[in-house]
Amino acid sequence: MTDRKPIQGAASEERCDEQESESRNASKTDPEEEEKCKCAAEDSKGKTPSLQELEEVLYSAPRSCRHADEVWQNLYLGDMFMSHDKLGLWQLGITHVLNAAHGKLCCKGSDDFYGTTVKYLGVPANDLPTFDLSPFFYPAAEFIHQALTSGGKVFVHCAVGVSRSAALVLAYLMIHHHLSLLSSARCVQQKRWIFPNRGFQRQLIALDKKLQDDRSNETK
Repeated sequence: MTDRKPIQGAASEERCDEQESESRNASKTDPEEEEKCKCAAEDSKGKTPSLQELEEVLYSAPRSCRHADEVWQNLYLGDMFMSHDKLGLWQLGITHVLNAAHGKLCCKGSDDFYGTTVKYLGVPANDLPTFDLSPFFYPAAEFIHQALTSGGKVFVHCAVGVSRSAALVLAYLMIHHHLSLLSSARCVQQKRWIFPNRGFQRQLIALDKKLQDDRSNETK
């Protein structure tokens, strides 16, 4: 079997309080909604940050990373070491792997490598400020979303797990959970240090602005 072909928001504190109230009144609590609410509360203003503001937030987090960290319910962010550890992935219950460094010598991945029990998606990104990662934001977010909503567990990685893969995870939280960029970053930072390169940061800022504009237009 050949490799699969590489594919080419702001939540307010008031809304968070409403979610918390609903969770208390519900017979069953949704862990994902609790996590989303907690992350949204970190950024009540929901404004799109400047590059300097975003970098300050990223720099402020503790420098702490393992080979894989669960940064959202059933969503793991990690490095190439873990991507090669099939036993470790099996122990985590991983059903989907998203490789943000597909085709690179250090991060080779394919359907053949993971077998039929794991679905694989490769994004051939370079960790360079000049690389346009934005065309992959929505396809990668949809891959993660479909995996999680079907009861799966997703491992997203690149070489180190702080730039390319982190940017795709942030985009997923922004697109499918309507978190602002700052809320998404602070949410992931609770579990893992991340630092997308400046080019990716600019692209995430543009995505954040677009999503907030779209939501603003929907309410008019």
